[in-house]
Amino acid sequence: MPNPANVSVLIIDDNDVSRSMLRHILASEHYRVVGEAGNGRLGLELAERLKPHIICLDINMPTPNGIDVLRQVKETLPQAEVLMVTGNNDRESVTEAMQLGAAGYIVKPFNPTTLLRTLEQAVLKLRPTTA
Repeated sequence: MPNPANVSVLIIDDNDVSRSMLRHILASEHYRVVGEAGNGRLGLELAERLKPHIICLDINMPTPNGIDVLRQVKETLPQAEVLMVTGNNDRESVTEAMQLGAAGYIVKPFNPTTLLRTLEQAVLKLRPTTA
């Protein structure tokens, strides 16, 4: 398992409380949160500039939504692993996200243990050169 301090994480979620909780949980396990965005457009800009290893991405967001952000991230940063973090757990959204290349799916309100376990699985998928 790579050292969490070597793993950069970007959080893209329009909910301030969710972003704060994610940041706190990730920091408590020494993951390096390199940026946060409250909408898809800013999230894409940060992803392209920061090139994080992991992106925690909400689905239900304005401009563009998480599915569209996932689609664009997979085109521009194919090496990044994307975890969908959302209150929307309908089968259609889960299926679409996974087909588009999401590394995992975490439903809000999330349990820190579940979040970290899913994150660890995504970290293991990273190419050895990045972690």
